[in-house]
Amino acid sequence: MIKVDTSGTSCPQPVLMTKKALTDSTNAIEVTVDNNTSKTNVTKFLTSKGFSVSIVEGNENYIIKAEK
Repeated sequence: MIKVDTSGTSCPQPVLMTKKALTDSTNAIEVTVDNNTSKTNVTKFLTSKGFSVSIVEGNENYIIKAEK
């Protein structure tokens, strides 16, 4: 599983970092974001790429887990 930490960045950077981390063979990715806008945008991007997404809410961040 690929892990990407986008904490401290604002959109569109989290989506771009997620896109860069994805490869053709990537079946699972975990993205950490620290704001609601990034959570929404990364989730939309991953679902558009055919991933099934679940979100774990932490104290100061969200962990987006996605699998194909």
